[in-house]
Amino acid sequence: MRTAILTVSTSVAAGETEDRSGAALAQQARAAGAEIIAQEVLADEQAPIEAWLRRQAAAGASLIFTTGGTGLTDDDVTPEATRAVIDRDAPGFAEALRAEAVKHTPMGILTRGVSGIVGRTLIINFPGNPKAIGELFPVVAPTLGHVVATLRRERGERTPGH
Repeated sequence: MRTAILTVSTSVAAGETEDRSGAALAQQARAAGAEIIAQEVLADEQAPIEAWLRRQAAAGASLIFTTGGTGLTDDDVTPEATRAVIDRDAPGFAEALRAEAVKHTPMGILTRGVSGIVGRTLIINFPGNPKAIGELFPVVAPTLGHVVATLRRERGERTPGH
Protein backbone atom coordinates (compact mmCIF):
# COMPACT_ATOMS: atom_id res chain seq x y z
CA MET A 1 0.00 0.00 0.00
CA ARG A 2 1.94 2.95 -1.35
CA THR A 3 1.10 5.78 1.03
CA ALA A 4 1.84 9.50 1.13
CA ILE A 5 1.50 11.55 4.31
CA LEU A 6 1.04 15.30 4.47
CA THR A 7 1.18 17.39 7.63
CA VAL A 8 -0.60 20.70 7.22
CA SER A 9 0.67 23.18 9.78
CA THR A 10 2.07 26.65 9.33
CA SER A 11 4.02 26.45 12.61
CA VAL A 12 5.59 23.08 11.74
CA ALA A 13 6.41 24.26 8.21
CA ALA A 14 8.14 27.31 9.72
CA GLY A 15 10.21 25.08 12.04
CA GLU A 16 8.57 26.50 15.17
CA THR A 17 7.13 23.17 16.35
CA GLU A 18 7.87 19.49 15.80
CA ASP A 19 5.78 17.34 13.44
CA ARG A 20 4.44 14.86 15.99
CA SER A 21 1.18 14.28 14.10
CA GLY A 22 2.87 13.29 10.84
CA ALA A 23 5.16 10.94 12.76
CA ALA A 24 2.17 9.36 14.53
CA LEU A 25 0.32 8.94 11.24
CA ALA A 26 3.37 7.35 9.58
CA GLN A 27 3.80 4.95 12.51
CA GLN A 28 0.13 3.90 12.38
CA ALA A 29 0.22 3.52 8.60
CA ARG A 30 3.35 1.35 8.71
CA ALA A 31 1.79 -0.83 11.41
CA ALA A 32 -1.18 -1.34 9.04
CA GLY A 33 1.18 -2.51 6.27
CA ALA A 34 1.69 0.74 4.38
CA GLU A 35 4.88 1.68 2.56
CA ILE A 36 5.49 5.40 3.07
CA ILE A 37 6.57 6.77 -0.32
CA ALA A 38 6.36 10.47 0.59
CA GLN A 39 6.06 12.51 3.73
CA GLU A 40 6.03 16.29 3.80
CA VAL A 41 4.93 19.34 5.76
CA LEU A 42 3.16 22.31 4.20
CA ALA A 43 1.75 25.55 5.60
CA ASP A 44 -1.99 26.12 5.76
CA GLU A 45 -2.35 27.34 2.17
CA GLN A 46 -4.86 25.73 -0.17
CA ALA A 47 -3.06 25.88 -3.54
CA PRO A 48 0.15 24.14 -2.39
CA ILE A 49 -1.89 21.48 -0.58
CA GLU A 50 -3.93 20.80 -3.72
CA ALA A 51 -0.78 20.60 -5.86
CA TRP A 52 0.88 18.16 -3.42
CA LEU A 53 -2.20 15.91 -3.31
CA ARG A 54 -2.39 15.83 -7.11
CA ARG A 55 1.36 15.09 -7.40
CA GLN A 56 1.17 12.16 -5.01
CA ALA A 57 -1.87 10.66 -6.72
CA ALA A 58 -0.17 11.02 -10.12
CA ALA A 59 2.98 9.39 -8.69
CA GLY A 60 1.00 6.27 -7.82
CA ALA A 61 0.12 6.66 -4.16
CA SER A 62 -2.71 4.29 -3.29
CA LEU A 63 -3.45 6.15 -0.08
CA ILE A 64 -2.90 9.74 0.98
CA PHE A 65 -3.34 10.67 4.61
CA THR A 66 -3.31 14.27 5.75
CA THR A 67 -3.07 15.55 9.30
CA GLY A 68 -3.99 19.05 10.36
CA GLY A 69 -5.87 21.94 8.87
CA THR A 70 -9.32 20.44 9.56
CA GLY A 71 -10.53 22.77 12.32
CA LEU A 72 -12.71 25.85 12.35
CA THR A 73 -10.20 28.65 11.90
CA ASP A 74 -9.95 30.63 8.67
CA ASP A 75 -6.60 29.07 7.78
CA ASP A 76 -7.83 25.46 8.22
CA VAL A 77 -8.18 24.69 4.50
CA THR A 78 -7.25 21.00 4.20
CA PRO A 79 -10.87 19.89 3.55
CA GLU A 80 -11.30 22.54 0.85
CA ALA A 81 -8.03 21.50 -0.82
CA THR A 82 -9.06 17.85 -0.67
CA ARG A 83 -12.51 18.56 -2.13
CA ALA A 84 -10.88 20.48 -4.99
CA VAL A 85 -8.77 17.42 -5.86
CA ILE A 86 -11.10 14.44 -5.41
CA ASP A 87 -13.24 13.06 -8.23
CA ARG A 88 -15.64 11.16 -5.96
CA ASP A 89 -16.62 11.40 -2.33
CA ALA A 90 -15.99 8.46 -0.02
CA PRO A 91 -17.63 9.98 3.08
CA GLY A 92 -17.75 6.85 5.21
CA PHE A 93 -14.14 7.22 6.30
CA ALA A 94 -14.56 10.81 7.54
CA GLU A 95 -17.92 9.95 9.11
CA ALA A 96 -16.41 6.99 10.97
CA LEU A 97 -13.49 9.11 12.19
CA ARG A 98 -15.84 11.79 13.53
CA ALA A 99 -18.06 9.19 15.22
CA GLU A 100 -15.02 7.68 16.94
CA ALA A 101 -13.57 11.08 17.85
CA VAL A 102 -16.73 12.06 19.73
CA LYS A 103 -16.34 8.94 21.87
CA HIS A 104 -13.03 10.36 23.14
CA THR A 105 -13.90 14.07 23.41
CA PRO A 106 -16.90 16.25 22.66
CA MET A 107 -14.49 18.42 20.65
CA GLY A 108 -14.24 15.59 18.10
CA ILE A 109 -17.35 17.01 16.46
CA LEU A 110 -15.35 20.08 15.39
CA THR A 111 -13.22 18.33 12.77
CA ARG A 112 -14.19 19.12 9.19
CA GLY A 113 -12.05 16.39 7.64
CA VAL A 114 -13.25 14.79 4.41
CA SER A 115 -12.40 11.66 2.45
CA GLY A 116 -12.60 10.86 -1.23
CA ILE A 117 -11.07 9.33 -4.32
CA VAL A 118 -8.93 10.88 -7.04
CA GLY A 119 -8.19 8.40 -9.83
CA ARG A 120 -7.16 5.26 -7.96
CA THR A 121 -6.09 7.02 -4.77
CA LEU A 122 -8.02 7.39 -1.52
CA ILE A 123 -7.44 10.59 0.48
CA ILE A 124 -8.39 10.78 4.16
CA ASN A 125 -8.04 13.89 6.32
CA PHE A 126 -7.07 13.24 9.96
CA PRO A 127 -7.02 15.79 12.77
CA GLY A 128 -3.71 17.45 13.59
CA ASN A 129 -3.30 15.81 16.98
CA PRO A 130 -1.08 12.76 17.60
CA LYS A 131 -3.35 11.46 20.37
CA ALA A 132 -6.37 11.68 18.06
CA ILE A 133 -4.48 9.86 15.30
CA GLY A 134 -3.74 7.02 17.72
CA GLU A 135 -7.41 6.83 18.64
CA LEU A 136 -8.81 7.17 15.13
CA PHE A 137 -6.47 5.33 12.76
CA PRO A 138 -7.53 1.88 14.03
CA VAL A 139 -11.05 2.64 12.73
CA VAL A 140 -9.90 2.75 9.10
CA ALA A 141 -6.89 0.40 9.27
CA PRO A 142 -8.83 -2.86 8.73
CA THR A 143 -10.32 -1.54 5.47
CA LEU A 144 -7.17 -0.25 3.78
CA GLY A 145 -6.02 -3.43 2.06
CA HIS A 146 -9.47 -3.95 0.56
CA VAL A 147 -9.67 -0.29 -0.47
CA VAL A 148 -6.36 -0.48 -2.32
CA ALA A 149 -7.29 -3.76 -4.02
CA THR A 150 -10.65 -2.35 -5.09
CA LEU A 151 -9.25 0.93 -6.42
CA ARG A 152 -6.39 -0.82 -8.27
CA ARG A 153 -8.48 -3.43 -10.06
CA GLU A 154 -9.25 -2.89 -13.72
CA ARG A 155 -12.70 -1.68 -14.76
CA GLY A 156 -15.19 -4.49 -15.07
CA GLU A 157 -13.29 -6.88 -12.81
CA ARG A 158 -14.94 -7.88 -9.57
CA THR A 159 -13.30 -8.67 -6.29
CA PRO A 160 -14.57 -11.97 -4.85
CA GLY A 161 -17.80 -11.53 -2.93
CA HIS A 162 -18.61 -8.13 -4.47
